Amino acid sequence: MTEEDKSFDPTWEEAIYGKGRHLNRYPYDSVVSFVFNYRPQEKSREATKILEVGCGAGNNLWFAAREGFLVTGIDGSASAIAYAQQRFKQEGLCGDLRVGDFTALPFESDSFDLVVDRCAITHTGWSSGQKAVAEIHRVLRNGGRFHFNAFSERHSSYGSGRPGPDDVTIDISAGTLVGVGQTCFYSRRAIYELFADGWNLLSLQHLEDVEMIQPQFLVLAQWLVIAEKRT
Repeated sequence: MTEEDKSFDPTWEEAIYGKGRHLNRYPYDSVVSFVFNYRPQEKSREATKILEVGCGAGNNLWFAAREGFLVTGIDGSASAIAYAQQRFKQEGLCGDLRVGDFTALPFESDSFDLVVDRCAITHTGWSSGQKAVAEIHRVLRNGGRFHFNAFSERHSSYGSGRPGPDDVTIDISAGTLVGVGQTCFYSRRAIYELFADGWNLLSLQHLEDVEMIQPQFLVLAQWLVIAEKRT
């Protein structure tokens, strides 16, 4: 894999997870809501399989495992996965947590009920994002649901960096995304293109949080998409 094609920015291992940063312990509210609102109602929790791509420290899967779901996570950072595995072991939780590439998922087709992406794919390029979503489509069962969370072009960090390969922004110097490496900011058109084939969009939200006590307004703008694999 060339520098231009990489789907995992080494910044996350070398400067973030490897340094003990962003090792989150608690789940994001959007993931909690997604799991309980979109899990298959005809299945028990113990039979419901959840995959998180770019799972980081495993905080979202920690919640799901505690609630009795079957959880699997994949991330490019060995440090993050080691942290997640140790936490699961200490708390007696079960989960398949492994280092890998979410553009080439090492899982069988039609094997998961839910897939979660909480701002992981957005830190890779456009073509890698397309590959990742295609792989997620492959591993989801028919009717399975996908939580996709990506940063928007209305984010304050967009425009503060410089263009990089494959539609990413690099060297971000302002806003909340300073120091996290490459980021692909999505437009509404890009979202529709990403989910054009084989998906039903169940929800498409554009969310903005504005910090008012700043010399300049800071906007954290993101997309939250719930998509269903079309049968």
